[in-house]
Amino acid sequence: MNTMLIKLKERYRYSFIVLKEMVRTDFKLRYQGSFLGIAWSVLKPLMLFCVMYVVFVKFLKFTDGTPTFPLVLLLGISLWNFFAEATNMGLTAIVGRGDILRKIHFPNYIIVVSATVGALISLAINMCVVLVFCIFNQVHFTWNVLWLPLNFIEFYALALGTALLLAALNVYFRDMQHIWEVLMQVFFYATPIIYPLSLVTEKTNNPIFAKIMLLSPPAQIIQDIRHNLIAPDTTPTVWKEISNWGIRLIPVALTFFILWLGIHIFRKYSQKFAEVL
Repeated sequence: MNTMLIKLKERYRYSFIVLKEMVRTDFKLRYQGSFLGIAWSVLKPLMLFCVMYVVFVKFLKFTDGTPTFPLVLLLGISLWNFFAEATNMGLTAIVGRGDILRKIHFPNYIIVVSATVGALISLAINMCVVLVFCIFNQVHFTWNVLWLPLNFIEFYALALGTALLLAALNVYFRDMQHIWEVLMQVFFYATPIIYPLSLVTEKTNNPIFAKIMLLSPPAQIIQDIRHNLIAPDTTPTVWKEISNWGIRLIPVALTFFILWLGIHIFRKYSQKFAEVL
């Protein structure tokens, strides 16, 4: 029994070392040769925010009229960028590291996990920027911030599960990358990021469409984080808009089903990755 525990401990210790080195290497290579380097982690979402704010808020008036909406928009863009980066990098991770898989023996799921952890580091940097803006704009933080760790755990579970599923599919079906790019564009506009959810109800004259949108895992998580961090009084969430507990739990259940499915599919087909690649 002790021998088995020691072997298990050594195995996970080795996996952690490999993961740490991969994350460090990927993060360095991402900005290698760039004059601004890691600053791009902050500049990209800020520049996108500026464009979205001018076009959708100032010109098209996609706003709920509250003074916190610009912060809500910035937070939404930062969160979506994490999900997009984690899934896109995870999708190509195995195919991009095929040479390593053929030469070195190590748990291949680490390649996908390292891609998602790299995206998580970028999110952490962006969240620091969001917090600075919140403090500068005198946002009143409430006890709801205590829910944020659970929100981020759920978001990472969704991103990791999706990345594992896409990475496995991409090994056997290379068109997956192009399909996912199109789907991400659809999901982006179908998620209340650049527009408030109240606008959907206003334009359709029916609250059911806004409620259906909240059943999407990314929408549920992003709205929850916005509610708990910035605007608890003005941000609609699945917990406030839907009274039935069974329906409320649908996006959470979907998140962890996607995580389970991603792990299951990845484990099932990962043994032949090196042969296929």
